[in-house]
Amino acid sequence: MAVRPSILFVTDLAYQARGRRYCDEDIFLTSRLRGAFDIALCHPLDAAALMASFDAVVVRNSGPVLHYQRQYDAFRAAAAAQGTRVYNPLNGRGDMAGKQYLLDLTAEGYPVIPTVDALADLPALPRAESYAVKPKAGADSIGLSFVPRDRLDGLAYGDILVQPRIDFRYEVSFTYVDSAFQYALHAPDTGRRWVLEPYEPTEADLAFADRFIDWNTLDRGIQRVDACRTEEGELLLVELEDLNPYLSLDRVPDRTRDDFVTAMTTSLHRFLDAPPRTT
Repeated sequence: MAVRPSILFVTDLAYQARGRRYCDEDIFLTSRLRGAFDIALCHPLDAAALMASFDAVVVRNSGPVLHYQRQYDAFRAAAAAQGTRVYNPLNGRGDMAGKQYLLDLTAEGYPVIPTVDALADLPALPRAESYAVKPKAGADSIGLSFVPRDRLDGLAYGDILVQPRIDFRYEVSFTYVDSAFQYALHAPDTGRRWVLEPYEPTEADLAFADRFIDWNTLDRGIQRVDACRTEEGELLLVELEDLNPYLSLDRVPDRTRDDFVTAMTTSLHRFLDAPPRTT
């Protein structure tokens, strides 16, 4: 009998998220992936100590790493030193590496909410009634605040990002496995951002999302492109989530959910069969 690949599935089943039950999603995913892999679940704080016994580590709904940044940094360092296969691979350029990508994409002219991190750059932002101020290391809206323009000059720059507060019609997210689009969801009620419904993207919508997947150059893994539709109809990037994107699988049709599991299973097999990264 062939030996099946073993996976250490990293998740915080007790993490409390607004409007979502992370644990349900990971219980479902592991129940389905178990058909192709030997799987053990562990808390993110235990991953570094356990990972050497497995063929790969899959990081899923493990909560914002800023709650355990020192241990997460140690996990990354140990995985690199041991040549551990981590899915998503740890070379992502999106949220996995912090919020620097919002500055980079702004500078490169991508359709993203304009973002600056220095007092001298404030004039480059569009005028707005108020501005979103968030920590560079933030996640899950932790530390987010909205301030008027006359208070921006007094902020402590260096570890924060500033963006104009955008009036938008709705938020929409595009989920990918590797570079292949899987499904889109949107929140038609701006006051209930986690009440999501399936969304049928246009070719232009997918071209928008594809640009950020291409920019990230992450050859394997799950990514979610979050955007807002402005009052003028333009899509602007809100977040490029490539560390542990919540998938909202309970909000998609059964066939879409099945197709996602198939795509993830195929991706994991290809990931395990590929030569290990040397950088």
